[in-house]
Amino acid sequence: MPIPLSPTAERLFLLTLAGIQFSHILDFMIMMPLGPILMQALEIGAPEFGLLVASYSFSAAISGLLAATFIDRFERKRLLLWCFAFFALSTLACALANGHSTLLVARGLAGIFGGIMGALVQTMIGDAIPFIRRARASGIVSTAFSISTVAGVPVSLWLANQFNWRAPFFFIALMSLVFILVGARILPELRQHLDEAKRSHLFSASFAVLADSNHLKALLFSALLIFSGFTVIPYITVYAVGNVGISPLDIPVVYLVGGSATLISARLIGYWADKHGKVRLYRGVAMLAIVPLLVLPHVGVVPLWVWVICTTSFFVLISGRMIPAMAVITSAAQPALRGTFMSLNGTVQSLAMGLATTLAGFLITVDASGRIDGYPVVGYVAIAANLIAIWFVARIVMHDRPPVSPAHQGH
Repeated sequence: MPIPLSPTAERLFLLTLAGIQFSHILDFMIMMPLGPILMQALEIGAPEFGLLVASYSFSAAISGLLAATFIDRFERKRLLLWCFAFFALSTLACALANGHSTLLVARGLAGIFGGIMGALVQTMIGDAIPFIRRARASGIVSTAFSISTVAGVPVSLWLANQFNWRAPFFFIALMSLVFILVGARILPELRQHLDEAKRSHLFSASFAVLADSNHLKALLFSALLIFSGFTVIPYITVYAVGNVGISPLDIPVVYLVGGSATLISARLIGYWADKHGKVRLYRGVAMLAIVPLLVLPHVGVVPLWVWVICTTSFFVLISGRMIPAMAVITSAAQPALRGTFMSLNGTVQSLAMGLATTLAGFLITVDASGRIDGYPVVGYVAIAANLIAIWFVARIVMHDRPPVSPAHQGH
């Protein structure tokens, strides 16, 4: 059962988690727009830069797998804050790196602790927030992504342009320290899961998670979610500049408008999911997401405002699916195994992200002028994965879900 929190305490709890999410999401997101600056400053090519981006995801996948062996053996708040502290030190190491190799190692370290943090945040929502408000809570925490897009990326790029590529990492490390202090004061201790029977060895919790068919269904659903988005996402900016004719100087406008829209839509989607049913709302948003998945990879040369409409629709609907979906995934876990399950889920999502990006790279080609060919095929693959996820979601059992009548099975 979730722990009782007053309305004020619950709000502060969710806002603090959103701040923590903001820190490590921005740390991941900023790498893509920093690409040209890093490549010039470090005198590296595209393959070396690709390793810098991939090192975070693959490290997060490994750490999620390892964390599954111990995450449910510790009190949640203490483990989160320790991971956050090491994440801040890793980000500081990124700022102090003296070359590609040391930055690569520092990015890997940041991914290790960032991967655990992402799993812990979702686990703590499941532990502390009742099922009937869980999608709304996920929506509040998910605004971290929107704020990262609206404010974090533009501010970080401004710092990089005003000073150098190290400045955004100093900024994120300092901000992380602030949120560590806030978290130490605001976050409640969550130790109810420790009252469950102790398991005989480190891997028993992981085996218990993987032995549950419902957990496996939720993990597959999670992989489909991430895969259907990250086949398209990594190449949006390249496509915008090379195929649509958008100036690189106008790219921040795309993020600003799209992020502002998702900042509003995330709260609304979370509210609607709790009111009308998480599965029903997910299916509705995911069906609508097919439109930008189909249209965006086919857009030719258009004015900036047309491209902004296309990308904003994409950001709102692709990220909007995740709000009810994460409530479903979190609720699919046996409460005593939720931390282990969410760690494995983080691993699955990171691997799906890497696989999607790699597959899309094989499907597209970039000519000497920077124009992308094959992007529509990537969109078709994303739509196929999205449709499978829509069909599959109803097969997941949500354990914290209150009994409902047959007339409300879509909830």
